[in-house]
Amino acid sequence: MTASPPSISDKRRRFRDLHSSGCFVIPNPWDIGSARYLQSLGFKALATTSSGFAWSRGRADNRVSRDAVLAHLAEMVDATDLPVNADFESGYARDAEGVAQSVRLAVETGVAGLSIEDSTSDEARPLHDIDVAVDRIRAARRAIDEAGGDTLLVGRAECFLVGRPDLAETIARLRAYADAGADCLYAPGLRTREHIAAVVEAVAPKPVNLLVGWASELTLADIAGLGVRRVSVGGALARSAWTGFMRAARLIAEQGRFDGFASTTPSADLNALFRENR
Repeated sequence: MTASPPSISDKRRRFRDLHSSGCFVIPNPWDIGSARYLQSLGFKALATTSSGFAWSRGRADNRVSRDAVLAHLAEMVDATDLPVNADFESGYARDAEGVAQSVRLAVETGVAGLSIEDSTSDEARPLHDIDVAVDRIRAARRAIDEAGGDTLLVGRAECFLVGRPDLAETIARLRAYADAGADCLYAPGLRTREHIAAVVEAVAPKPVNLLVGWASELTLADIAGLGVRRVSVGGALARSAWTGFMRAARLIAEQGRFDGFASTTPSADLNALFRENR
C-alpha cells in the first residue's frame, strides 16, 4: 500500500483508462493476502472471484449471500491501491429492480467495475431470456449512472459455461448488452482463436474480457494480437492454492508423510512481503 492511498475516484478513472487501449491482465485474488501479493507483482487492476471467495468460506460457488459478498468487496477495495472489479454473479436478484438495488450497494463498496451474468442457476433454463437479460443490464446501467456513472459495467454472456456453446447466440447477447449500456463485454468459456476474434470484432469498439482459467497455448501476446483488451483467470489462482494445500494434507492423512511441504515459500519471505504492504 502507498503512503497516500488513491481515492475511489482515482481508482475508477485509472480503471477506465486501462480499457482505452492495449491489453492487460486482471488477476483474481480471493482474500486480502492474495490481493496484496498480486499488487506487489505489478498488476494494474484486480478482479474478485465468486468461486475463490466461496471456497474460502467453505461454500460452493453461487452459494454465498449478497451481504457476505458486499462485505468482501469492501474489504478487497480497502486492501489494495489497485482498482477492483467485482465478480457480482447475476446481481443477487432475479428481476431488474432487484439487480438495480444490488448494483447500488456494490457501487457503494468502492469497486471500480462490476459484472452482471445472464445465468439463472436453473439447469432446466440456464440463461435468462434475452429480453429479461437486457432489462437486467439496463437496470444495472441506470443504478450506476444514478450513483455518478464512473463504475464500469461488464455484461456477461454465460452460454459457453452452461452447456450452450453457440457462438451466434453469444454474440447476439453481447451486442444486446452493449446496446443496453455495458461498457465491457465478457463471454467466459471461449477457447479458440477463431471464437475470440469473432467476439472481439462483433462488439467493437467495446472492449472484451477473456477468461483463461486453464493451461492454454495462448500467450498474452497472442491474446493481445486478437484484439482482447483484458484477461482474467477466474478461480484458477484459488484452485492452484487449493491444489497445493490438498496434496500436502492428503500425504499427511493417507501416508503419514510431510514431504508435501517441499519447495514451499519460506515464512520469512511472506512476513517480509506483508510488512512491506502495510
